[in-house]
Amino acid sequence: MMRPGSRGDSLQTPLTADALRTRDGHRVSFTMAGAADGVPVVVLHGGPGSGSQPGALRLFDLTRFRVVLIDQRGTGASTPHGSVRRNRTDRLIEDIEAIRVRLGFERWGVLGGSWGAALALAYAGQHPQSVTGVVMRGLFLTSMREVCGLFVTARKRAPHAWERLRAAADCDRPAALLARCHAQLQRCGGANEARQHALALAWRGYENAVLASASARRSLSPARGSRQNTRKLIGKYRIQAHYLMHRCWLRETRLLSLARRAAAAGVPLAAVHGSRDPICPPGNLRRLAHAVPAARVEYVRAGHLASDPALHERVAHALAVMFLPPAHEGRILRHAA
Repeated sequence: MMRPGSRGDSLQTPLTADALRTRDGHRVSFTMAGAADGVPVVVLHGGPGSGSQPGALRLFDLTRFRVVLIDQRGTGASTPHGSVRRNRTDRLIEDIEAIRVRLGFERWGVLGGSWGAALALAYAGQHPQSVTGVVMRGLFLTSMREVCGLFVTARKRAPHAWERLRAAADCDRPAALLARCHAQLQRCGGANEARQHALALAWRGYENAVLASASARRSLSPARGSRQNTRKLIGKYRIQAHYLMHRCWLRETRLLSLARRAAAAGVPLAAVHGSRDPICPPGNLRRLAHAVPAARVEYVRAGHLASDPALHERVAHALAVMFLPPAHEGRILRHAA
């Protein structure tokens, strides 16, 4: 397995950029890296709204994989940025499948982290014939329980940051905080932008403080920068609020049903989860294992982020075990577009 600083290092790996233009007005950006004849794997980012991270390439031996990073609708380099118009889970699944067809892959593997893990399960359940396997990190089950945990229960982990978010949202009741954030972030343009930026910064600060609470060694810097970065931050949390308010158009029962459908169709599932994850409860892994006994699940002494060395190592291992066949069985799952 490649390590940071090797040929798998994203800073040394050439990326090829392309985009899918949808019939409903979105331009979905995606980038590719790795061997042209490598084992294809698509990477689904979290958030929702975060955009793809080139650092994910460090999980792969790029001499043996062909990796596709997709910026989901309205995120990263996709346009219109921050748009929630025709932006919901079923459209994201359609985009993923359209990109697979566009690239000419008969089937491909799927890696997803956090929200991306939920999207990976939903995609595999809807298109099991297109998927060779799913690897998940920090599984999010899109439940009301998890959303309440983030906006209400987790405030005990970061009370000062939570208070700044509450004040920025002008919200008196913890249970109404997400709805207030959603209402403020959906308004576009004009004098609202300054308030939206303050809210997005406070949300980012709270999120970072909760993540940092899982490790005394970790400190995440606050978001700041240019006007362009300001708009990107607002767009990120506009999309995240939009998805969380609708429970990502999935909810736990349906998502686990899709996981069972994928497994019944022969799609192998593997999940790695930090035992100290403050965002996605570790109990999510037990729920997945109960719904899909064949799923390979593993707890790691870590938090939520893929950059945690322990999580990074085990996710990279799961990818190699899931998708890299012995040399004598090697075959390319690609055909001409």
